[in-house]
Amino acid sequence: MNFDINLWMKEYSSELRKIFGNRIWFVGLQGSYGRNEATEQSDIDAVVILDKVTLEDIKAYSALLDRLPYREKACGFISGKQELLNWEKSDLFQFYYDTLPIIGSLNSLKEYFTAADVRRAIRIGACNIYHGCMHNMVHEKSWELLKGLYKSAAFTLQAAGFLQTGKYERRRKDLLNHLLPEDQAILLIGQTLKNTNLTERKEFERLSATLLSWASDWIVRCGTTQQQTESAADSLEP
Repeated sequence: MNFDINLWMKEYSSELRKIFGNRIWFVGLQGSYGRNEATEQSDIDAVVILDKVTLEDIKAYSALLDRLPYREKACGFISGKQELLNWEKSDLFQFYYDTLPIIGSLNSLKEYFTAADVRRAIRIGACNIYHGCMHNMVHEKSWELLKGLYKSAAFTLQAAGFLQTGKYERRRKDLLNHLLPEDQAILLIGQTLKNTNLTERKEFERLSATLLSWASDWIVRCGTTQQQTESAADSLEP
């Protein structure tokens, strides 16, 4: 029997309503199933936001998942509403655009972030990739870690594409056409690595250096913009 994400989410939502009722503020789907890009290996990145979350709620939610089929595929995020509304804004930006609504709406979140938060999302993502890439090149020397870093870069590229065009592309194939050539190259490498088994040391070094250089460029670019913004704000103070 083939897995059907729509049937699973229907049962999941029904069970949530039985347990939490009108305490549910939002239910959504993220990740490859939310983007309609899932494979047989994809996880179910389900999101549920309650009025608040207690220890008993966490235990009840875990037990709910244990009762559902394909429990091993289920992951995702549960949170209280106030925690989400006060979340780091650069993360909230990505959360808003990368979540497919199932119950409720996230439209009220859009007012919480600005262009500065988008730049911060890019900068944080690039910093994490830079650090991870450097660590991997020196210590781990792992192809799997490198693949994971290129996968992470795709999320940073979504924010970069939004900053440049004002449009958030959730699907990788749509995103590609809204990126600068140097950004397109990173996304294409990531897509190639996803289904490729490579072992050559020189190729590992080349692809690592490419990703490291790309991350470095975005860190400096966003950092310079932030410094200019802060300097302009300082000049307005009496």
